[in-house]
Amino acid sequence: MNENLLKATHLGQGIWIDSISRDDLVEDGTLHTMIEDGVVGVTSNPTIFQKAISGSSLYDDQLEEVSRKTDDPKEIFLELARKDIQDACDILAPVYERTAKKDGYVSLEVSPNISYDVPKTVEEAMRLHALVDRPNLLVKIPATQPGLAAIEEVIAQGKSVNVTLIFSLARYKTVAKAYIRGLQRLVAGGGDPSGVASVASFFVSRVDSEADKRLEEIGRPDLKGRLAIANAKLAYAAFEEVFSGDDWDFLESKGASKQRPLWASTSTKNPDYPDTIYVDNLVGPDTVNTMPASTLEATMDHGDIRPTLKEGLEDAKRLPRILAEAGVDYEDVTETLEKEGVAKFTDSFDELLEGIREKSHRLVRH
Repeated sequence: MNENLLKATHLGQGIWIDSISRDDLVEDGTLHTMIEDGVVGVTSNPTIFQKAISGSSLYDDQLEEVSRKTDDPKEIFLELARKDIQDACDILAPVYERTAKKDGYVSLEVSPNISYDVPKTVEEAMRLHALVDRPNLLVKIPATQPGLAAIEEVIAQGKSVNVTLIFSLARYKTVAKAYIRGLQRLVAGGGDPSGVASVASFFVSRVDSEADKRLEEIGRPDLKGRLAIANAKLAYAAFEEVFSGDDWDFLESKGASKQRPLWASTSTKNPDYPDTIYVDNLVGPDTVNTMPASTLEATMDHGDIRPTLKEGLEDAKRLPRILAEAGVDYEDVTETLEKEGVAKFTDSFDELLEGIREKSHRLVRH
């Protein structure tokens, strides 16, 4: 294993790769190599699939075959994605077994354009689990306000979930509680929670991008680059609080596992910041960090991996008030990011479907 990824493992953090494509991860052995280095999971989103399918000819034969059966671009996409996700799940199955179901997961997202529709989100989440049919699949559901009810329902039905697009501390807490309510309903109905896993994907670097832009506008560059890490550390403190006490101990006695915080959006957007700033400062037990390939390579090469999640917690607690006094509204920053996050994934998904529609027509005509 890579020395830095081994350190993270020993400190209780799983390192996942935020990328999937047929050529890079599944067909040429790259994922196998990453697993040997210490990577223990894969996340995907509509943007990642859009780039993979539009930028590769490896999907063309299957795309043509499926296009002769249906002209619905979403159904075509699901068939293409199913193969990649199943293959990645199978490659990671030994990790899933070795870690006693803690890691070894692959994520596939529900359509982002139904992020505010509870029944459709639940229906699609259940469908994706049935379609992929692998125990180490996590279906991604955005943490919109309506999404909370969908998350609870899918967990109550015994299916694993990656809750995505979490930006605020308040929303994180409601996500964790929705997970616990889902588990309570599952156990009350005689279900077995030991096969249910969940992570709460808390977005990091985008928080700095939005806050820094506002701080620059009001002439307070001295406060830039602080909110994202502080925000994540406060979420981790909330995680430790929520997943303790009698209610949680009861669920754990039935076989339930904690919903780990997953640090997402951990690539550095500002070139003035160190390229591993959102890795080095967020290392601690019962967490996951999912990284794009460039951040993973930087972490393996020169990351500073040590237990940092509880450092500076008092400063983190004071920061929202300091920002408010300077003129930056924390709640408005996080609300803006949630809306933008859903919109960006929806745009990527629409672009993906349009690209599939165009490519399938071209292939079938030939």
